[in-house]
Amino acid sequence: MTYLTSKAFWIATAERGAKTFAQALVAALTVGLAAGAIGVDVLRVDWITAASVSAGATLLSVLTSIASGPFGPADSPSLTKADRS
Repeated sequence: MTYLTSKAFWIATAERGAKTFAQALVAALTVGLAAGAIGVDVLRVDWITAASVSAGATLLSVLTSIASGPFGPADSPSLTKADRS
């Protein structure tokens, strides 16, 4: 479990988490649009629900990275040993 003490591992995990949060937030807003709204009215968006869904997705992303740590390259949250070049 030395990967859990690696700075590189946590930087990559944080990057994945931030990307997941942004993607989930856009998805939540898009679903709101598909539910009948003509455009995004930032004053009427249920921001608490959108942020909660995004935070949940981020937590799952971080947990997946932690679980993947022992299987991929050293100090990486990747599950595969694919070449990064």
